[in-house]
Amino acid sequence: MSVDTQKINRGYRELLLAAKNTVASKDNVLIRRALDLAIEACCDKIILTGEPEILHALSVARIISGEMGLGLTSIIPALLHDSYNNLGLTPKELEKEFGKKVVEILKGFSRITGIDSMQSSYQAENFRKLLLSLADDVRVILIKLIERLEYMRNLDKAEEKERMPLASETYFLYAPLAHRLGFYNIKSEMEDLAVKYLEPEQYSYVDCRLKQTTASRNKLIRDFSAPLKEKLEKQDFRFTIKSRTKSIHSIMLKMKKQGVEFEEVYDLFAVRIIIDSEGENEKSDCWRAYSVVTDIYQPNPSRLRDWISIPKSNGYESLHTTVIGPRGKWVEVQIRSSRMDEIAEKG
Repeated sequence: MSVDTQKINRGYRELLLAAKNTVASKDNVLIRRALDLAIEACCDKIILTGEPEILHALSVARIISGEMGLGLTSIIPALLHDSYNNLGLTPKELEKEFGKKVVEILKGFSRITGIDSMQSSYQAENFRKLLLSLADDVRVILIKLIERLEYMRNLDKAEEKERMPLASETYFLYAPLAHRLGFYNIKSEMEDLAVKYLEPEQYSYVDCRLKQTTASRNKLIRDFSAPLKEKLEKQDFRFTIKSRTKSIHSIMLKMKKQGVEFEEVYDLFAVRIIIDSEGENEKSDCWRAYSVVTDIYQPNPSRLRDWISIPKSNGYESLHTTVIGPRGKWVEVQIRSSRMDEIAEKG
């Protein structure tokens, strides 16, 4: 089966678009060279989700650049991660074309790929330690995580027998790994995509209830944010307010742990206040913003989490509180600086 050249070209254009903020336009020639090498080495191989290997490699590279914000040194190994051992070039020749770091990342990726066949015997922590011991550069692990995320996004195209083992492995090994390295978004998406296959009925139920309650939730967020915005502006804060609904997986966990129905999960969404603050003022500005929130809304004192004074082991910094918002609904509020937010989002 020959891979559609149009699809490859479309994937390549999407990659260049995603990389435009992290890669100088003069370096696009290196991306094209890596792609050509990958096309030649992949031939017409198909991966277990039924996609051509080359389109998978392009997707991984696009996520690495567009969603993770990484540059050329990560994009090239992402393009070549599947085909490294089949390239018609020696490591020395590759190094001459793309630099030493790219070859080191590819070698590291090749080493950790070798342990995949025995992973059923691993617990998450042992798996993490083994991967980290084999990978000298954290970008090796990140490409591995993004490769798995890309598989999971296309899991419905895989054969039935492949789905459950992949979903289970993702849930028990890869999501905890992403969490320990501080890649919160990857962890949440992996968990959601995994439980979609591991617990399909419960997943569909929560997904459906979230869709049904979208309008009322959006109104509640607007009503909740308006007075906050006004008071923060009066105090000359530079800030952004974002909101996000809790992941389906975390809602499912709450329902199980607390033995409650969907309607009784009290903080279905979180409002995030991101303060545009200078280095030495970050902490004090976050606490000032906290004081604004608790002046307007009554907090639950047992739900205050201060990860600004003592950050989590994966580097996560944020202030979390839960307050009573409009209509007596509990709302989780997260307060952090732009720098803290960047680390929380991208690790």
